[in-house]
Amino acid sequence: MKLLRDKVMTEGIVLGDQVLKVDSFLNHQMDPLLMKEIGREFARRFQDEGITRILTIESSGIAPAIMTAMELGVPMIFARKHKSLTLKDNIYVEKVYSFTKRESNEITVSKKFLQEGDRILIIDDFLANGEAAFGLARIAEQAGASVAGIGIVIEKSFQPGAGLLQEAGYRVDSLVRIASLENGTVSFVEEVHGQ
Repeated sequence: MKLLRDKVMTEGIVLGDQVLKVDSFLNHQMDPLLMKEIGREFARRFQDEGITRILTIESSGIAPAIMTAMELGVPMIFARKHKSLTLKDNIYVEKVYSFTKRESNEITVSKKFLQEGDRILIIDDFLANGEAAFGLARIAEQAGASVAGIGIVIEKSFQPGAGLLQEAGYRVDSLVRIASLENGTVSFVEEVHGQ
């Protein structure tokens, strides 16, 4: 997706060989026009999958997920990372490890929002090792739902997440794929599908 790729090039900040900071448009301050286009692109890519719900994890996945849900006309659910007094019974719980934050969280989703037979599209901001996506997929599957696909805004292709998810049988569709962050420079994987 050229618009997103251009944003990464002009506003992304490389913090070592493993971390790309995109807080000016994706995961702190958000660019609403970019989020709208991201939602349109995910909706276009998954329009024939019979999606009934979008599932993401708080907080950086929420904006692209809600825009995708709006385009597809389906509800969006986000898994919570923090315990809530109002969300402690009848929940699905999975443990996920955050590569960027270097911590594990128990994520939770209320059982009333996922139904057996749902076709779930998982949306997340980054894909590194696949922990968040696997955790969300396990929650969907606990509910008897099927994962129609996993939409990723920025994939770090030099880390194993996409490959592990694909080996597990999931469709992974990333809007931007980064080949390397070495020497402070963003290098992209050659794009396919007219992205």
